[in-house]
Amino acid sequence: MNKERVFGVKVMLEFAAAHHIRGYDGECARPHGHNFKVEVEAQTRGLNPIGLSLDFKELKKLVKALIERFDHQDLNTVSPFDDINPTAETLARYFFEELERGISREAAMSGLRLRKVTVWENDRSAASFG
Repeated sequence: MNKERVFGVKVMLEFAAAHHIRGYDGECARPHGHNFKVEVEAQTRGLNPIGLSLDFKELKKLVKALIERFDHQDLNTVSPFDDINPTAETLARYFFEELERGISREAAMSGLRLRKVTVWENDRSAASFG
């Protein structure tokens, strides 16, 4: 099998927020908080003239702009999580879809693509989408 080789970059940013899981039978049904970590992985087939696939700074800027509105909030009151449960899974999917929209057409044409978003609730528990 001839699998195409790619370069990958990852960044991780954090935000603190509270949430509760509606309909959950257990402790997570009660309001509680996490220091969420959002790990974003992108990939590209090539490097630019100075040897970068993607500047970490640019990827961090996109992620930070997205997660800022959730920092120190009750996620259950922030759209779209006022309608859907703010689980690690739904957060990962939301962040992936929003970041994917944020990647420019030029970047997509150069082979840059979002690979995966992982949301960590703590050092031992995470969910990914991608």
